[in-house]
Amino acid sequence: MKKIFTLIITLLLIVSCADKKQISVDDIIAEGDVKTLKSKREELKTLQHNNAESLKKIEAELAKHSTDSKHPLVTTLKVKPVAFNHYLEIQGNVVTKQNIIIYPEFSGTLNEMLVKEGQHVSKGQILARIDDGGMSQQLAQAEAQATLTKTTYERQKRLWEQKIGSEMQYLQAETTYKAQQNSVNQLKKQLAKTTVRAPFSGIIDDIFTDQGSVVMPGQSQLLRIVNLNNMYIEAEVPENNLLTIKKGKSVEVYFPVLDKTVHTKIRQVGNYINPSNRSFKIEVGLPNKDGEIKPNLTSKLKINDYTKENAILIPQSIINENALGQQYVYVVTDKKEANGTAKKVIIKTGKTQGDIIEVISGLENGVEIIIEGARNVNDGQTVKVLK
Repeated sequence: MKKIFTLIITLLLIVSCADKKQISVDDIIAEGDVKTLKSKREELKTLQHNNAESLKKIEAELAKHSTDSKHPLVTTLKVKPVAFNHYLEIQGNVVTKQNIIIYPEFSGTLNEMLVKEGQHVSKGQILARIDDGGMSQQLAQAEAQATLTKTTYERQKRLWEQKIGSEMQYLQAETTYKAQQNSVNQLKKQLAKTTVRAPFSGIIDDIFTDQGSVVMPGQSQLLRIVNLNNMYIEAEVPENNLLTIKKGKSVEVYFPVLDKTVHTKIRQVGNYINPSNRSFKIEVGLPNKDGEIKPNLTSKLKINDYTKENAILIPQSIINENALGQQYVYVVTDKKEANGTAKKVIIKTGKTQGDIIEVISGLENGVEIIIEGARNVNDGQTVKVLK
């Protein structure tokens, strides 16, 4: 307190002297001496500066000894390591490779459509029949002719083995038989095209052509068949995640339309970076036992691409940045009861998840960081910590 009283007395003496000198200012002006006026001006400026500095010191000293001074009110959070799982969130699309439209392989009239929309079918099951245009009769004739040529060939073969007849007769019979058999096989293949079969097990999703319509190969759509059991999700991942997204990584898939979550894994990672959007494709396996998930359904994927067992996490909202681009927060030091000192600490941050960010360096276990009120404090300022 002696120091305070000394400063106050000094200030009063300076002000008193200033008053005395102020009385003679009019006389100096009346004299009109420019040199004297300039000298007096510099003297008064110096006096004003000294007064301001002295007053600032007195106020600062009084603030230290004041019992009712108001310090910024803050709340703090004690830092402690916790497990941190970071998730890459992207959008995906449900895809199935067994989703096709079946076209006829033979021209003719659609005689029979043997299935209905929504019907489950097995691989190889007959779905429709097309009029063969008399090809079945041709096949019957060809088979009869093949039987005759076979008999002739077998007889000629026995004779030749007994050294009866000429070799030429035997070879001609053999050639005729084989040619006729090839003709029968070709007719059978063509006739098989008049029967439309399921290429895989699935569901008849849509029928496009009615019975009695004339169909053409590659032009007339007959029906759509879909297999809902062999589906996957296709998504594009930014290339900067190439080292963290691997085959076998766990994935949480959410379907907004169904309000359904499925846990699965990455089954394939693409080897090609798309130059237009700098991304690569992944395939995520998709169990669908109840059949609720449909092709082209949109989904949201959460992929666990980073895990740390002892991470220091803080809210992003409390982080500031200085003119050098450095990030910093305020911590409370020298804490006595409810009061402490705010200290600026430079930090380095890592991955974020929502409003939470990982601090890689700058904060130690157990330190108290200022949460509420962090924007209103300065480095070295006394603060009051609310419970």
